[in-house]
Amino acid sequence: MEFKDVPEFFEVELGECLTARTETLSSFKELGPPDLCQVVKSSGKSGQKDIGSYHYISGVDASTSASLAAYLNSLTYAVEDTSTWFAKAPVWKVRSGSYCCYNAFSRVDMRVDVKIPGGVHAYVIDIRGERHEPTPELWQETYLSAILRAILYADDPNYRLIGYRKLDPITTRESEVRFLQAAEALFQQGWQLGCDPEIQVASIVSNHLTTGIMKYFGDGYRLSQAANLFEKLLVRTPDVAALLAKSYMGMNEEVKAVQILSQAIRDSPQSFILLHVQCDFLRQKEQFEWALKIAQQAVNCAPSEFVTWAKLTEIYIDLGQYDSALLTLNSCPMFTYNDRDLHRMPTPNRTHLPIKQFIADSQILDNDGVEEDTDPALLRLPAPALRGTFAKAYELLCRLVSDIGWDELLKTRSAVFVMEEEYRNQKAQLIAEAMEKDMKGKRADQDDDDENDNDDGTGPELVGESLATAKQPRAPDADDDDASTRGMMSPSAQSSSMADGDLSVQPPGDGDDDEEPRSAQGGTTNGTKKNGFAQGMSNINKPTKAAASDADEGEDQDRRREVSGEANTLNSKRLCERWLDNMFMCLYEDLRVWTIFRAEVAHFKNHRQAYRKTGSEWEILGDLGTRLLHREEAKEAYQRSLDIKFSAKAWMRLLEIYAEESDLQRTLNAAIRLTAYQHRWYFEMAIEVSLPSADVWNDLTNNITCQGYEF
Repeated sequence: MEFKDVPEFFEVELGECLTARTETLSSFKELGPPDLCQVVKSSGKSGQKDIGSYHYISGVDASTSASLAAYLNSLTYAVEDTSTWFAKAPVWKVRSGSYCCYNAFSRVDMRVDVKIPGGVHAYVIDIRGERHEPTPELWQETYLSAILRAILYADDPNYRLIGYRKLDPITTRESEVRFLQAAEALFQQGWQLGCDPEIQVASIVSNHLTTGIMKYFGDGYRLSQAANLFEKLLVRTPDVAALLAKSYMGMNEEVKAVQILSQAIRDSPQSFILLHVQCDFLRQKEQFEWALKIAQQAVNCAPSEFVTWAKLTEIYIDLGQYDSALLTLNSCPMFTYNDRDLHRMPTPNRTHLPIKQFIADSQILDNDGVEEDTDPALLRLPAPALRGTFAKAYELLCRLVSDIGWDELLKTRSAVFVMEEEYRNQKAQLIAEAMEKDMKGKRADQDDDDENDNDDGTGPELVGESLATAKQPRAPDADDDDASTRGMMSPSAQSSSMADGDLSVQPPGDGDDDEEPRSAQGGTTNGTKKNGFAQGMSNINKPTKAAASDADEGEDQDRRREVSGEANTLNSKRLCERWLDNMFMCLYEDLRVWTIFRAEVAHFKNHRQAYRKTGSEWEILGDLGTRLLHREEAKEAYQRSLDIKFSAKAWMRLLEIYAEESDLQRTLNAAIRLTAYQHRWYFEMAIEVSLPSADVWNDLTNNITCQGYEF
């Protein structure tokens, strides 16, 4: 009744998955969900109900209804026969099937119904659930949408779906040529597909179509095919010059790339994408001063884009201008992250996830998916949940702390941003000055009898007491909590350098709140704090000048100079955005856990004891080390995790590390195990090998050739 090597979700009612997909069509915003294949099986016996099942799939040729019907027909040979030599079980056969493929250009669902035996019927379902007839243009759009989903969803860590079968969408040279032809025909409409979360508005050169083309040919180190496509498009679309120059740089054709960039920037000097390509080229040549000027021009051309500010922040870090980097990072416009398009399916009756016999016999995936008890402190780390622009901003913040250390980062933060302690002191001093001037004004309006004034309790002594009371720090009230966000600072008694891995941090909740500096929130979107600060200043009326002794006049002048000096210092600083304060808190939690981990490792090592963690905990610690740019410690953590259990994430990270180290044997070992894992979970297309550069790939292939193998 089940398929041999195909995942299945069995329906409670026939056709419920198709109904659920139709209802959610209007919620798909970009590339759409994977293809959906639903089949109905029948035993042929009267009185026995038919059974419906479905699975997700990508990589099937969706250029015509015949190709989709051919896939449905191939499933008729995949039904597992459970008969034995002494007993014959009921023979289940595929009676009918439906294949759904989303057209991301026209926002419709192409569907093909197949009756076995019988005919094939193709139709289109729009977001209102109405049927239409398909056209050749719609089939071409559907074909390109299906290929882009297969390429971009192949290794997306944010798109994990159980029962998702991934086939290789391009298996022959002819299919690659057809893909390029479809991309050329629909290139002008590529902006309709959406773009990466770091880009605010999709354009002709910044969208999922161009990302898919560069990813497919870039991962295969065959950018010459992409360059040929972009040369054809350059005639009628000058903006493609940025993609063409990037392709030539990937082919080590830097002279051609610079010539194309030079001419394109003369024609379109306001294109920030062209400026970014030139900026990346200058950074590769370590010409950071020149790159800085270009990055600043890109920000002026597109001030509402996150990528322009992020690029400028990276260059400031390259130049060691960390205060400017922090201010630029604070100015980045942040966008809400939208999840990938997913199905919302009803709960299936049961699930069938078969495993191929040769993979089970290999024992490579032993202990895969074994649940272990994990430290809640590691599971509660907030940084892994960051997505989109927030994840990119956190990477830049981690790079800052890796370069200058935590304590120096806090000093830089205090130097460029208004801290809560400064805000409160300034507010208290303004109130004290207002009270003092108000008291002096009242004294000037009273009688000249000083003795009677002192008896009434309005003399200088009471004024001094009121001023001292106003200057004392107050507990934060509700208004103050609304006026700022909480910061953090490592205790001075426990401070140490990050280079030793023994960072001084204080866990949240330990100590008083008054001991924690807090940075005031700012930005145009958070006007409550700014307006509250301005409101407090505007309520101070100018008092009338009162007569005072020489001593009192000198004290008043000293106090005014003190208040004026602090006010000038406050005005020279910027207000920190709330999201950046949250980034600092995420970084604080990561560093706190990492410091405790390294201290425990050192303690157990000094006492010659074994330091034990579960496989999941070692994997989380490896991810933590990767985020904080502690490469060797992260590598060790991943290896310790794999000693306990199988982890595809750990193997993928180690694959990248081994490839960068040009460790041939370990790289191939990791690739073999990841390939087995991919086949176990129905990924039949080639996995991505995240090599840092073509030089590393050439070194690996040369080593393999020297050992008797050729490509």
